Amino acid sequence: MAIRGRPLTFDPDAAVQRALEVFWEHGYEGTSLSELTRAMGIASASIYSYFGSKEGLFRQVMERYGTTAGAPPRNALDEHPAVRDAIHAMLRATVDQVTRSDAPHYCMLILAAPTGAIENEPIREFLADIRRSQLTAIKDRLQRGIDEGELAASRIDIDAVARYYTTIVQGLSIQARDGASRDELDDVVTGAMAGWASLTNAP
Repeated sequence: MAIRGRPLTFDPDAAVQRALEVFWEHGYEGTSLSELTRAMGIASASIYSYFGSKEGLFRQVMERYGTTAGAPPRNALDEHPAVRDAIHAMLRATVDQVTRSDAPHYCMLILAAPTGAIENEPIREFLADIRRSQLTAIKDRLQRGIDEGELAASRIDIDAVARYYTTIVQGLSIQARDGASRDELDDVVTGAMAGWASLTNAP
């Protein structure tokens, strides 16, 4: 969305990136408009005229996040031909992202969500929809494993297995936020994959 009748006095792409860094550090409710204007180097009027609102800006930030830091775990599901390898790679990519030295140690989808005010319900539901899409992506990958003959449909509860690994993904983020090391998170992944045969009834 552009400001009608006026040339832009800032770079929207750079502004969104700087806003992402602030939201990632402080969460949605913990980020004030004044913090955003300082980080983005623009006036609050420009935020409202270009992005519509703090909520509108946050939605664009999450779109950016989904194509950058949030992309590797999802991409891992498609990059490995064997379904077990795909799930394992997704978990390892999650550990990679939540232990980066150049970013906060958690996933924005999990820990940037607002918690209290009624007016923030649209953002809570927006983030919940994205998290539900993670579950769907894992279910789709398991179904592909069935379609390709790796898993037996009669021996696996796709919904239960997908929810289990979605919970592991989300838990890794919380553990990282609370100070778990890379080695400790790798141990969680090892444990989660040790249960693969039991969860899927695979040979």
